[in-house]
Amino acid sequence: MFPPSSADLGQRGSAAMEADGGGISKSVAVAACTAMALFYVAILYSPTLILRLPPPTSFKSFMIRRFVCAAVSSVLSLVVSALILPIRSWEASYLSGVYGLRLDHMWQAVVYPVTLTSLMYAGSLVLKSIALLASWKEQCNDGEGQPSNCTVIVLQRFIGKVFSIASNVSAWRNYFVAPITEELVFRACMIPLLLCGGFKTYSVIFFCPIFFSLAHLNHFFEVFTQHNRSLLKASMVVGLQLAYTVIFGSYASFLFVRTGHLIAPLVAHVFCNFMGLPVLYSPRNGIVSFAVVAGMVGFIWLLLPATYPGLYNDSIENCRCWQRYCA
Repeated sequence: MFPPSSADLGQRGSAAMEADGGGISKSVAVAACTAMALFYVAILYSPTLILRLPPPTSFKSFMIRRFVCAAVSSVLSLVVSALILPIRSWEASYLSGVYGLRLDHMWQAVVYPVTLTSLMYAGSLVLKSIALLASWKEQCNDGEGQPSNCTVIVLQRFIGKVFSIASNVSAWRNYFVAPITEELVFRACMIPLLLCGGFKTYSVIFFCPIFFSLAHLNHFFEVFTQHNRSLLKASMVVGLQLAYTVIFGSYASFLFVRTGHLIAPLVAHVFCNFMGLPVLYSPRNGIVSFAVVAGMVGFIWLLLPATYPGLYNDSIENCRCWQRYCA
């Protein structure tokens, strides 16, 4: 069975909206999403600018303040979107399903998106594997070449790396707080609003990342200060970041719409944060360049089959206005 086209999805979304008693206006959806994006950024500066709290004494305390602010923003966005959406039942199971917070088909929503996303990082993964193999051989030589010593050394370094990440506040931001709060606000809250606002499916997929990029504009002032207030350098750095966030935001929105699972874009977000920018070319290693090309071909080939809604849902009929995975 072939995935539905964008026209089919748009027609069925409109029919679902009518069956659900109507949606919301486009202006309300856009206004709510804009407010959520701006509030997500503005609240980060509220401890010092509004609450007049003393400056944090350390980077860790500074980040903890931001963690709290991001959590507050996420909760308020969930409440506001629930009040705006035409939700008929306030049962926890029903309400959580609106935001894609589901336990059914969990392993599919984790494994398939991570596997699909990893194809875009095929070159990076091969390069990291080569580096790890070289490091492992070096560790073996340090341990007099004994297999048992190699295993112990590698295990000890792996455990040390895990503890180092667990105690690093920046790691908590990159792998936990930022992905969870951003996916809640920019996917779980905004996409249902835009869908119920009557926007076409693929318009939402490409429109929603604009709000996602707005939340990263605050980095301009930080980069501007770091580069000796050079407008050109700051614009180039932030421009690259915004381009990346728009591309990733479109992909994450696509995963959320297609699967109806928030965990799908969430695990992809964590994976991308861990890997960084993908390696696209390696002049010194042909196998890396081959992996890049093979990964891109595989990603394009599997993009629709690996996100087919039937893999993630028991029923893909009678969708509400905030769901667009009907077939």
